Amino acid sequence: MDCVVTGGNVKVLAKAIHSLSRVGDELYVEPQDDGLALRSVNSSRSAYGCFLFAPLFFSRYTIPTGQDFRCKMAIKSVQAVFRSLASLEKTVEKCHIELDKKKNRLTFTLHCKHGLLKTHNLSFQDSESLQAVFDKESCANVFMAQPRLLVDTVVHFPPSLEEVTVAVSDDRMWFRNHVDDEAELSKAMQTELCLAADEFDHFAVRAHNSITFCLKELRGLLVFAESTNLPISIYFDEPGSPVVLSVTDSVLEGNFVLATLSDDPNQRKDNTRRAHTPPPPPPDDFMNDDIDSYLIAMDTSIAPGPSFTGPTTPPLATSTYSKQPVAANHRTRIHSEEEEEEDKTDNSDRPPNKKFCSLFFGSVLPPSSQMSTQPVTNQEVLASDSEDDTQGE
Repeated sequence: MDCVVTGGNVKVLAKAIHSLSRVGDELYVEPQDDGLALRSVNSSRSAYGCFLFAPLFFSRYTIPTGQDFRCKMAIKSVQAVFRSLASLEKTVEKCHIELDKKKNRLTFTLHCKHGLLKTHNLSFQDSESLQAVFDKESCANVFMAQPRLLVDTVVHFPPSLEEVTVAVSDDRMWFRNHVDDEAELSKAMQTELCLAADEFDHFAVRAHNSITFCLKELRGLLVFAESTNLPISIYFDEPGSPVVLSVTDSVLEGNFVLATLSDDPNQRKDNTRRAHTPPPPPPDDFMNDDIDSYLIAMDTSIAPGPSFTGPTTPPLATSTYSKQPVAANHRTRIHSEEEEEEDKTDNSDRPPNKKFCSLFFGSVLPPSSQMSTQPVTNQEVLASDSEDDTQGE
């Protein structure tokens, strides 16, 4: 690969690299037949940026035929090559980018005035092709504006703001700072700006939606668009679908693809309501039994004695779902009633038992198919201790 950038295009190349540094920490370099592609992606894969410089952008553009070369390198090392953007256009006459196969280095040589040469040999790693799949032409909402309009808009937001929300109607666009649902609205500062449709070069709305995306990448592309005086286009559909920020010229094209939040208030309220609404209890298997077995289950599920936490295994758990003759059921009820009268006589001054069978809490009752292998879990009900309990302990 052998590329030469001259004149003011050196500053354009430098601005593109600095804009990609707002996206990720690595710069992917891929020379193609249709131009040199510079790409970057963040660690969470939620933001992607790409600049494609056509062969006409360079005074010389040569790539090896039949050989695919792709590499990635730390973007900070490339930024160091174009450190001073203010004096770059005045001091640098051309930039020579060459692949040194012997040293396995990508060489950037700056030809400055008065015959001064600055050479940077950067190491790189081989990488696969980095390409985001998106179709901006199919988006429902398309806008184009001069960069100064958007720069004057985002300047009202603090530098620490991470996300911005954009909402559109037939003739308006709103920019507002995104406030999390967990934040207290009374303490949060809310900023909102409204732009009219006649302030845009192109304003086409087919879906009234609002999207929320990161502001850092937008700021980075605006810096590039303002320096090159190129209009910026915005393409998006609905919350959750990516938003595409684009700049286009005859010799270059830049696209930033950013993930958006699925921020549907109605859906969020429904999800919150469903999250706070307890699930309905499962069908009670006792309803399918006769009344005698139902009473047996109530009698055998009362565990006398003090309450304690943790699952228990009643010895009569299997009898809860078993059928018994009517006579046996009658004897069991008589026996249980006698025990209940004795308990009332002996413990007339004690509070009622605090442990109840999970029959009254169907949500914790296991299905009948699991009763043969799993013990019945008793549900503990908390109640305040009486004075007699405190004295008795």
